[in-house]
Amino acid sequence: MALNFIWAAFFVIAFVVALAKLIFLGDTEIFKVIVEGMFESAKVAVMDVALPLAGVMTFFLGILNIGEKAGAINFLARVIGPFFNQLFPEVPKNHPAHGQMIMNFSANMLGLDNAATPFGLKAMQSLQELNPNKDNATNAQIMFLVLHTSGLTIIPLSIMAQRAILGAKDPSDIFVPCLIGTYVTTVVSILIVGTYQRINFFNRIVLGWLGGITLAVGLLLWYLAGLPKEGLETFSKITGSLILLIIITSFVVGALWRKVDIFSTFIEGAKGGFETSVRIIPYLVGMLVAISAFRHAGAMTYLVDGLKWVFAATGMDTAFTDALPVALMKPLSGSGARALMIDSMKQFGPDSFVGRLVCIFQGSADTTFYIVALYFGSVGIKNSRYAIVAGLIADFVGVVAGILLGYLFFAE
Repeated sequence: MALNFIWAAFFVIAFVVALAKLIFLGDTEIFKVIVEGMFESAKVAVMDVALPLAGVMTFFLGILNIGEKAGAINFLARVIGPFFNQLFPEVPKNHPAHGQMIMNFSANMLGLDNAATPFGLKAMQSLQELNPNKDNATNAQIMFLVLHTSGLTIIPLSIMAQRAILGAKDPSDIFVPCLIGTYVTTVVSILIVGTYQRINFFNRIVLGWLGGITLAVGLLLWYLAGLPKEGLETFSKITGSLILLIIITSFVVGALWRKVDIFSTFIEGAKGGFETSVRIIPYLVGMLVAISAFRHAGAMTYLVDGLKWVFAATGMDTAFTDALPVALMKPLSGSGARALMIDSMKQFGPDSFVGRLVCIFQGSADTTFYIVALYFGSVGIKNSRYAIVAGLIADFVGVVAGILLGYLFFAE
């Protein structure tokens, strides 16, 4: 129901804002702008998202099938099983979904978006097989999706690259706050969904895993923080690609060792890639067009201006408000948020407080509505239950953390 309401709200608000502009401002072009933006977003959803995804999906689903037959997915499930059994009690022990989810999270952490999506869609399909009510999202699917929307990434390479292009003195200076911000969002996601699902966080297994992961992230952060900019970029480029290549090679070698018919197994798994890509097109078109109408009507601008007025009225420092468009756009559109981030760095400078803060916002969370449409749409889920609300609360905490980190690291 939440998805239905939010989707309809985008159109209604866009229409009301556009009508007000026509009546009070005499803007006769506003409806044309909105409609053209909607058509463009529909095209982008198909041509720039769904169809390019088909090739990547086809390859990685084939590789995943090889890994499953080789026993690699089950191995991952056994390793991560104790922790995931606490977070996903509805999923049977040693179920392949555990391994698929951890591969999705690992790819996300390494910034391998093209690999993360197929792994995540496969995991969602495996969770859907356990779903007794195919139209409603299960607790396990919601936990997985909200964790995915938290966007945990170790090194925000694309953001640092964009900063370098725009002439930042030290493009990697946002690395530490971005990592802290995205980690905070991830932990909050676990706490929000886990509290709703009544998961026992004081279980020694949960505490041990969360503590161990936190320690590992801290040690990695300590090591990477000591690297020069060139070393950090080299580490990022080599590590992510190397690990992905190791995974693919180990799957193939393991399948050979088990005498699996590798190519036939690849073809069997790959067949689902194109089918999945086609199945998500209506969901992507619907969500991206609604977001486009909301944005092109100017509703986002009015929302930001209203927030500026509220914060100014309370006597708070409002230096951060110029970065809010990125924070508000991020749950709606990744490309839209990136465009706003670049525009803000051009306007205020990449080394300004706002220029750095928009980068923290961009690197601290993922596109909640897009991910909901993509993942739930791929398995035909119509009722997202509390997934969007939980995801947006985590996004909000990430924004607050980003603002605090911005002032802590870059206050002028």
